[in-house]
Amino acid sequence: MLAAGCRYGETTPVEINVVALNDFHGNLLSSPFSYPDPQAPGGEVTLKAGGIEALSGLLGELRRDDPELLLVGAGDMVGGSPPLSAMWADEPSLKALGLLGLRFSTVGNHELDHGKGELLRQLEGGCDSPRPERACQLDEHYQGSKFSYIAANLMDKASGTSLFPAYRIEQVRGAKVAFVGAVLEELDSTVSGTSMQGLYTIDEADAINAQLPELREQGVDAVIAIIHQGGETPEAFDKPDCSQLSGDVVEVVERLDPQIKVVITGHTHQGYLCRLGERLVTQGSSYGRLVTHLKLTLDPRRRQLLDVQAHNLVVDPERYSAAASPEIAELQRTLLQRSQARLDQPVARLGARTFDRTLNDAGESTLGRLIANAQLAATRSLGAQVAFMNMGGLRTDLLLEDSQDQANYGQLASIQPFNNTLTILSLSGAQLSELLEQQWQSGGLGFYPLQASSSLSYQWDDSRPHGHKIVPQSLMIEGLPVRAEGSYRVTVNSFLAEGGDNFSQLANAGERLDTGFNDLEALVGYLQERDRAGSPAGAEEARGRIHKVGASLSEGAQ
Repeated sequence: MLAAGCRYGETTPVEINVVALNDFHGNLLSSPFSYPDPQAPGGEVTLKAGGIEALSGLLGELRRDDPELLLVGAGDMVGGSPPLSAMWADEPSLKALGLLGLRFSTVGNHELDHGKGELLRQLEGGCDSPRPERACQLDEHYQGSKFSYIAANLMDKASGTSLFPAYRIEQVRGAKVAFVGAVLEELDSTVSGTSMQGLYTIDEADAINAQLPELREQGVDAVIAIIHQGGETPEAFDKPDCSQLSGDVVEVVERLDPQIKVVITGHTHQGYLCRLGERLVTQGSSYGRLVTHLKLTLDPRRRQLLDVQAHNLVVDPERYSAAASPEIAELQRTLLQRSQARLDQPVARLGARTFDRTLNDAGESTLGRLIANAQLAATRSLGAQVAFMNMGGLRTDLLLEDSQDQANYGQLASIQPFNNTLTILSLSGAQLSELLEQQWQSGGLGFYPLQASSSLSYQWDDSRPHGHKIVPQSLMIEGLPVRAEGSYRVTVNSFLAEGGDNFSQLANAGERLDTGFNDLEALVGYLQERDRAGSPAGAEEARGRIHKVGASLSEGAQ
């Protein structure tokens, strides 16, 4: 274990403060955050947390105690962003992170939403973008970011070397700390094939460990790993030394060299401060609602980390926003002035005031079904019979405020910020059944249900073996049994069409048609059409056609 407060000879231990931010996703404004608290009314605290003004105020407070504090990122700083950032190609978020003093971040999967070239443009500046309607629209002379990326295991196919530096060494008060970055090895399951062109990944732990001989030669006093991969735990986000961490990151951490005592993680949007053996493994939720504050105590003479203390801090706007820097406050004011008219534009009335991502026992959500129904409606004239939406593509819930009688553009764009197009695939009945079996995944995702349009119905039994969860003869489209040898037209977004989120059966489809229809535009059009017809979308999204059944019912269907 790390020994707190140890001294060797006359060496004075050095303290270094590090703040880690993960999965910011361009959330320039605060967003809802809840956590259990026995002392709070109802046993839960609910607030809006995060936002660049509150982050600026909190960091300013910490820097008053330590002007040399280091702000680092654990990936997904941008991408999958709300429209306030996404409609400007995330350039305001990159500028804000620079103003907050972000030194560097490891690469996350969402940094590559639009490929290597766009990420390099965002870093280096310029306007040559695959999103010309968004890039350089806020600032026609976009200068790039003020921070850099690291990733030891993200490799460039042309050179065979890492796309970005593997590590960054920071020197504070005479001590040298190396931060080695990595992105999840399974990057190709979370990024489209188009965006992965020219890139590949290697094992996270092997890539990080390979840096240590070089770092030892450079005389670093401590090595911290920053990995865009994570886990989960039922324990509280601020519980010190939590012990129930599980998920994909655990196996990676267990294979790291013993010299690495601290691992900062991301990707799973969880908050934890856990111990795996002698290692501290942290994550600070998502969207800037938490930050992880690490206080390192080092002995530079012996090049040894003596102690590390960690806290996950709630970024409370009520407490911190008033102390935001003038530059951050001005950026937010300008951005809201430039964006508000578009974001507030009414779109359509709805048949319900809430569509959320909460899954029922069968694995359905009201929001998922709404999106799938919208995508089917947009493509039915081209022969589509069923549509599927992936849960990871739904970034937030759709909740009407008390004052609203219509959903606005900003709310809808927040749900689907990826600018995907819709693709129609031809699948056999056997392939369709196998696709549904892929909802039960290995690793950290576990049961990861596709959200289906109302045209599809089936039953599943979790007691059945892996690969055979779907109850035989229960799979139907529009009330008609799906035949194994039949051919069916299925609509998905362009990410799923390439086998994203491990749904490889979609990549195996034969005939495919990229409709060119934008997923967000499909949702807007569907809601407006239903509103004009006098039957706003809503009630039918709550009526599920997918059912989880017990073993006795499943056996009766044999």
